[in-house]
Amino acid sequence: MKKAKWLVLLLALALVAAACGDDEGGDDELIVGVSWNNYNEERWAKSDEPAIKAALDAAGATYISTDAGSSVEQQLADVEQLISQGADALIILAQDGTAILPAVQSALDQGVPVIAYDRLIENPGALYITFDNVEVGRMQARVIFDLVPEGNYVFIKGNAADANADFLRGGQQEILQAAIDSGAIVNVGESYTDNWDPAVAQTNMEQFLTQNNNDVDAVVASNDGMAGGVVAALAAQGLDGIVPVSGQDGDAAALNRVALGTQSVSVWKDARELGKAAGEAAAALAADPSLANVSGTVMFDSPGGNSMTSILLAPIPITQDNLNVVVDAGWIATDTLCQGVEAGSVSACG
Repeated sequence: MKKAKWLVLLLALALVAAACGDDEGGDDELIVGVSWNNYNEERWAKSDEPAIKAALDAAGATYISTDAGSSVEQQLADVEQLISQGADALIILAQDGTAILPAVQSALDQGVPVIAYDRLIENPGALYITFDNVEVGRMQARVIFDLVPEGNYVFIKGNAADANADFLRGGQQEILQAAIDSGAIVNVGESYTDNWDPAVAQTNMEQFLTQNNNDVDAVVASNDGMAGGVVAALAAQGLDGIVPVSGQDGDAAALNRVALGTQSVSVWKDARELGKAAGEAAAALAADPSLANVSGTVMFDSPGGNSMTSILLAPIPITQDNLNVVVDAGWIATDTLCQGVEAGSVSACG
C-alpha cells in the first residue's frame, strides 16, 4: 500500500514538473499566424513567405499559416483557426478588404494584433504594411505616357474588392488626366479583373481589341500576371512588342518580357523587404501589441476616412534600361532574365 502511495506521489510530482516546463517554454513562445488569401501568385512562395519566416526566426517567433484558396468565407474561418492555434499576432493578406473586417475586429477584441499585409483593411486598429501603391500607378503611367503621349489607351485594373486596384488606378490617372482632358489620350477600354486573374485579363483585352478593331496604342495593366494575359492577347493579333504594356511585381516572366520588349515596365516591389518588415513588426506586436511602439511607421489617410498606422515601402520601375538592378539584387538570374533575348540587344543580357 505504501509503495502504491509512493508511486502516486512520484506521478503527481512528474505531472507538476511537466506543467512547469510547459510554462517556461510554451507560454513565452511567440506565435505569428499568416492568413494567405491564395497561394497562386509567384511572389508569395518565392519571396514574401521566406522573408516573413526569416524575420520571425531571427526574433525567436514561430510561423503558422493558412491558405484560403481565394475564398472569402474560408479566410474568415482561417483567422479564427489561427487564433485557436495560439497566434499572438496575425498577418492577413485579405481576399476582400471589406469582408474580412469582422474577423479582424474579432482578433483585436481578443487581444491579437493584426497586420494588413499589402492590401488595405479599413480598421485603424490594424497595422497596414505595403508598398506605396499610388506611386506604383504613377510609375506605370509615366513609362507608358513617355512612350505613347497620345493615342487609344486600355486600362486593365485589379480585383474590384481589393483597394489596391483603385490606388493603382488613381496614381495612373494623376499622370494621364491632363492628356485625357485634352483629348490626346482616349480611354477605349477599362475593366476590373476578378482575382487579378491573367486569363480574365486576356479575355478582357481580347474584347477591347475586337471592339476597337485592334486600334489600341497602349495598355496600362496593373500587375505582371495580368500583363502576361494582355501580351498573349496582343500576340494573337501580331501586336506584341508594338503596343506598350505596364505591370508590377517583378515576376520572372514579366522581367523576361521587359528584356524581350513585349512589356515596357514592371514596377518592382522587392517583396523580400515587405515580408521582412511584416515579420519584424509581427514579432514586435506579438510581444507588445501597441502600434505606437512599432518602428518606422507613418500615418496613412485611407479612402474610408481612417488614419492608419502604416509602413510604406518605395517601389522601383524596371525597364530595359535598368534591368541590371534586379540582377544585381539577386532577384533574378541572368539566364532566366535573358531567355530568348537576342545577344547584345539589351545591356543586361550582354
